[in-house]
Amino acid sequence: MSAAIKQYISTKYDQHPDMFKKDLEAIDHMRTNAVNSLEAHVSGIPKLTLYAAQLVWIGGKFPIDLTTHAESQNNLRFELTNILFNLAALYTQLAVSLNRSTGDGLKSACNYFCQAAGVISHIKNNVIPDLRTTPPEDMDTMTLESIQQLLLAQAQECFWSKAVKDGLKDSLIARLAAKVCDLYDQAAEYGTKSDIISTEWIHHMTAKHNHFAAAAQYRASLDCLDKQKYGEEVARLRDSLVCVNEALKESRWINKTVLGDLNGLKARVTEDLKRAEKDNDVIYLNIVPPKAELKTLDRAGMATARVPQEISDPYTALDGKSSLTQPLFARLVPYAVHVAVSIYDERKERLVNNQIIDELEGLTTKLRDLLQSLNLPGSLQALEKPLGLPPSLHTHAEEIRQQDGLHKLRRSMHEITKLKANDAAMYQEGVDLLKTEAAEDERARSKHGTDRWTRPPSRQAAEKLYVQVDEIDGYLKSAASSDELVKNKLKECESAIHVLEGTDRDLEAYVPSSRRTALTPNVERAADNLRSALSDVSKLEHRRKRKVQELREKVKYDDINSAILAETARLERDYPMQKIEPAQFENLFEDRLEQYDVDKEMVSQERESQSQLVTRIQEANAAFTKARTGDSSTKERAQALQRLENAYFKYKEIVSNLNTGRKFYNDLAPIVTRFTDGCRDFAYQRRVEAGQMETDLSTALSNLSLNIQDQKERHTLRSHYAQQQQPPPPQQQQQKPPPSAEPLAAPTPTRAPQPEPGIWNPTHGIKFGGATPGVPSQQGQQYPGNVHHPAYPNANVRAPGQWDVSHGVRFG
Repeated sequence: MSAAIKQYISTKYDQHPDMFKKDLEAIDHMRTNAVNSLEAHVSGIPKLTLYAAQLVWIGGKFPIDLTTHAESQNNLRFELTNILFNLAALYTQLAVSLNRSTGDGLKSACNYFCQAAGVISHIKNNVIPDLRTTPPEDMDTMTLESIQQLLLAQAQECFWSKAVKDGLKDSLIARLAAKVCDLYDQAAEYGTKSDIISTEWIHHMTAKHNHFAAAAQYRASLDCLDKQKYGEEVARLRDSLVCVNEALKESRWINKTVLGDLNGLKARVTEDLKRAEKDNDVIYLNIVPPKAELKTLDRAGMATARVPQEISDPYTALDGKSSLTQPLFARLVPYAVHVAVSIYDERKERLVNNQIIDELEGLTTKLRDLLQSLNLPGSLQALEKPLGLPPSLHTHAEEIRQQDGLHKLRRSMHEITKLKANDAAMYQEGVDLLKTEAAEDERARSKHGTDRWTRPPSRQAAEKLYVQVDEIDGYLKSAASSDELVKNKLKECESAIHVLEGTDRDLEAYVPSSRRTALTPNVERAADNLRSALSDVSKLEHRRKRKVQELREKVKYDDINSAILAETARLERDYPMQKIEPAQFENLFEDRLEQYDVDKEMVSQERESQSQLVTRIQEANAAFTKARTGDSSTKERAQALQRLENAYFKYKEIVSNLNTGRKFYNDLAPIVTRFTDGCRDFAYQRRVEAGQMETDLSTALSNLSLNIQDQKERHTLRSHYAQQQQPPPPQQQQQKPPPSAEPLAAPTPTRAPQPEPGIWNPTHGIKFGGATPGVPSQQGQQYPGNVHHPAYPNANVRAPGQWDVSHGVRFG
């Protein structure tokens, strides 16, 4: 555990793992103590609950799945599931190890069984749903349900035993037994739907179900006797005898203690039935009601699944009173905090780039396109300076020379091509891994058939990876299209950029001179207005450039870490065991992003200012063009100057495009790397799984006869529960949830033929002198060892002078 945590801290956090050396040692120590708590002793409970509480606590610091390799199972929830299952097993062992012949022993055993059931319920409802991986095969829903109902049945049986021991009313004991019967029935029914619960256990639970159905009817018959309902007494005794015989059919799968109880109950019921039938036939003459008219026994459910407080509220186990109960990794920033910071940074970048910077750059581009369409400022420069080069042209040329011009552009394109090739190669490797794995899976499925090769197909098993295949392919195709557009831009203006990066002599040779002409007052006035408008354009561009730089600085220093840590501290203080989730910081994000509202308002103001400036430029240029109507002396010079001006801005645009492309491929690299690693891990995991399946299939073929026999038996049991149109008597079955369900009737009792006096019946065997063990020779005799007799528990005392056939023959 500590190795996985240490590796995760070193790769995902900005805190060094050595800061948590003691915590890492403590978690390993706790895990060792928890795993080695194998003896049925109460000292193991705090070891398991403390480790489980620490797992829940650190679950808020780390993601659930710490897996870094496909062969690992470094999953915190998986670890917690197994620890809690061990805790439930320990509670069960403690319950079984107690002396349940005493009242205190029964109370303690019942408490342990209820806590074990509560832990199983907690696993099923709270841990397994958040596992994010395939649960262990012995912890599927049906298996856990069967185990939970079995534990509750044993807890309820403790209540029943205590009631019998204390000599409570027969009606109450009957209701307790009926509930025990229901719980064992539910445990057996869920067991038939599980592939893990063995058929031996299902038979055992079925026997216990019928056992307590018989016990409930027997106690109900005693209550009928007290209330002088002699006909109903006979009916319930007959039903009890049928149920006990059904239970004895499972004698192969029950232990000697349960078998002894069943035989004792059968002897008691048989004797009471003979007496009740005789008394009713001779004295009372009451009508024996049919099974359909028997009233459903009420249920007295006393056992409930109780989740220990240390499990439902793990913080109670981390009270900090000792070094072991200190919450581990308390100084480690929770994983959700890092996710929240990333989410905020992403939203901040998206807001600033998409809603502010891109809008400003879009406005500037539209303005530049307008000037280009009006042949500005080339036409004005040609008029004002017919000879030589305008100062702005010198400035633009010098800037391009310092940046190494075309060489810089070609070098950037080459670098981007290499980044693109690396990303594409990494992506293709992942795609090839998926294709190879899919082909292997299809070959195995063709070889073994879909009935035996039951695992999901590749696309279904790795749905997210296959979605990423299309997504990344779309990214690469879109980027390739953008790269081609940039290349075309460069081709269009490459010759002009080449001139700009040359010498001043090259520029003078490229720009033709024109003759100096006298400017009329109209032309001069129009030129002044146009020059003023173009000056405002230059000021506007510089202002926007400065604002963008200021905005980027603002974004750079907008660090939300301290605010999120403060909010995290508040959440951990107010809700100590609540898992920190990024969604809990949504209000903080909204409040923090409000600081950029002023910048969004600035964009609206810039849009309005540009609209007014565009109107001025169009009007000034129209007046300038009209004043110079018929003057073509500067036309060629104006066109040359405009081409160089356009080439300069196109150069700046290409540089920006290349920077964007470089950033895109750099950002895409980790995405593609994670995708390929995921494909590699998936392929490895599937190969391991395929090898295991091949081994299992080989083993299954070698044990085919045994498996067929077991499956037939399990199918029979499932069919028995699934197709049961009429469950055992309503006194034996728990009433199902639908409130409209009518009480289910008891099975038809079968009455054993009564032998005539003096005639031997071969079905009854040979009886020697003395009473049959466990059967009284006269009313009121004790039934030693029979838990169903009111005097339970008694020592197993044998009447002196009588030979017990069950003890064999002893000499000497």
